[in-house]
Amino acid sequence: MAVEKTSPKIVVVVPTYNERTNLPVLVNLLMDLGLPDLHILVVDDNSPDGTGEVADKLSADTAKTVGVLHRKEKDGLGRAYVAGMTRALAEGADVVVQMDADLSHPASRLPVMIETLLAGDAAVVIGSRYVAGGSLATEWPWHRKALSVWANFYVNAILRLRVKDATAGFKAWRASALEAIDVPSVRSNGYSFQVEMNYRTVKRHLRIVEVPIRFEERVEGESKLGLSVQIESALAPWKLLFGRDSH
Repeated sequence: MAVEKTSPKIVVVVPTYNERTNLPVLVNLLMDLGLPDLHILVVDDNSPDGTGEVADKLSADTAKTVGVLHRKEKDGLGRAYVAGMTRALAEGADVVVQMDADLSHPASRLPVMIETLLAGDAAVVIGSRYVAGGSLATEWPWHRKALSVWANFYVNAILRLRVKDATAGFKAWRASALEAIDVPSVRSNGYSFQVEMNYRTVKRHLRIVEVPIRFEERVEGESKLGLSVQIESALAPWKLLFGRDSH
C-alpha cells in the first residue's frame, strides 16, 4: 500500500551576492520555524566575499537541508531566481518560496504564508507591505518610501494587476503555478522579475493572495538597487504590455 505524503516539500530559494554575514542568520531563522520538509536552496553568484563557501559549510552542517547552486558570475536577481526555481521544481518541490538573504523579509511570517497558500486556491501568496497590517522599515528615508509606493502605482496603472505590492520579493508559490507560467522562459531581471511573474500569473487567471508583513531594512551590506535596475524596472511594464511573447 502506498504511503500517503503528509507534508509538502518546501524549498526556500535564496539568491546571494556578498551576504556571508546575513546568510547563516537567515538559515537559522528558517530552521527554527519547525516547518516539516523545509529545504533551503542558496543560489550564489560567485560572491567575492566568500558567501558561496559559507553556504557550502551550512550545507555540510545541516545534513543537506541547505543546498547550494553555484553560478559563475553575477547575472542579476531574475536569472538567479529562474535558476533556483528550476532546480527546486526538478527536485520535487511542492512549494517554492522566494526570499532575500538580507533579512529584510521576516522569516516569522513564512508559516502564515504557507498555510494561506495550502488552505485555499491561491497560486502564490505575497508577503505584502501595502495591505492592512503591512508596513515599511521606519529606517527608510521618505524618498525611498515614496519611490516604492510610486513603483507599485505605476505598475498597476499599466498592467492592471490589482496587486497592492506588485514589486514584492517575498512570495510562496505552488509548484503547479510556476510550471503554468513557464518560469524558465522569464527574461526580466532585477526587480522587474517580480512584476513579470505577477503579470504571467494574472494573465493565466491564477489567484494572487497578499498577507501583511513588516519589511525591514537590510542588517548588513549594501542595497543593490542601482540606476540600471531602476531603468529596467521602469521599462518592464511597457515591454510586458506590448510584448508579443509576454505569455
